[in-house]
Amino acid sequence: MRGRLTAVLGAALVMVVVGCDSGQDMVVDGTAPSAPYDGPLNVPTKELDEHTPQALRLASGAAGRALECAGEIYNGNGPDGWSRDDGGDGPEEGLKLYFDLFDPGDPRSGYRVERRETDRVLYSYDVDGRTKVAVVVAKDQQGRPGWGPESSASCDPSELPADWTDSHGYEIWNDRAGERLPATEVSSGPGDDHCGWREVHVLNLGERMYARDPEGLLDPGMLTTAYDGSAGMPAGAHDTGYRYQDWQLWLTDDRRTAYVRTADGVEAWPLLEEHLACK
Repeated sequence: MRGRLTAVLGAALVMVVVGCDSGQDMVVDGTAPSAPYDGPLNVPTKELDEHTPQALRLASGAAGRALECAGEIYNGNGPDGWSRDDGGDGPEEGLKLYFDLFDPGDPRSGYRVERRETDRVLYSYDVDGRTKVAVVVAKDQQGRPGWGPESSASCDPSELPADWTDSHGYEIWNDRAGERLPATEVSSGPGDDHCGWREVHVLNLGERMYARDPEGLLDPGMLTTAYDGSAGMPAGAHDTGYRYQDWQLWLTDDRRTAYVRTADGVEAWPLLEEHLACK
């Protein structure tokens, strides 16, 4: 499932990537920020059955507290997933175990030790001196000897470097001024190749999802209407200001169709009746 976007039940498309980033070690010396995280590393976590920023902060403990996001927290997890035989001999092996077990859609290199305690280490991935991904690894948890991941958290992918997101398949939209927009506000990407939907493209606007399906690969029952690759722009449509490469997104007040203006004309992407997920 790595290296592609899959439309699933949730507020946003989820990007996952494979392999280590080339040209840089997993852990580097880095430069300490002007205001490093000085809170506790041992923070109780609580799992809620929701994906709100508050729930993510509760689930991610110290890692969530260490983030310095421009917007809201994007992802956060607490202790889970490693067993008695998985623990590493040192903190860096605990960080590697985090990537091996959870396969997160975050950079896999360029992390810096921000805080080190006897039984916990905070690793941070910084952009312009601010922490955008944080992972806390811990030693000798109950039933889990050795070092392994305790909590993790990340900011929105739009806050990661453009060269990284571009090379890892993220489609980060911009506003009229060219500023990157949060993936929680607007996101897009190709469908699941495993399901034969690679030629399908999905646009996510909050809880609404639209599909570009020029080959007619989706069951018509999934769509509110048919995709139209040479549509006219309705008189009531307005420019959202959302841009991705040469795409411009227009919507009508009922938001039943996403009108994507391209260099070749206007495409009408129908609203999905249900979230796209293959069995």
